[in-house]
Amino acid sequence: MVTRSEILILGLTAGVIGSLVGGMMLGVGMGLISQGAHIGWLLALPGAPAGGLIGLLLARRLARQLPE
Repeated sequence: MVTRSEILILGLTAGVIGSLVGGMMLGVGMGLISQGAHIGWLLALPGAPAGGLIGLLLARRLARQLPE
């Protein structure tokens, strides 16, 4: 059985890691864009979905613990 504390930890972990990954991709991408390298758009645009994907993966791992 999944407890309330595990759900809370999942939310906190997904938020922190997602923000770090998404923010890093956005920051590096914007740095490249400002220098004139168009390849930076490949990092800047998928920054937010990549951060959300980490939360999805963590939630699936927690959902596997549920009894059927």
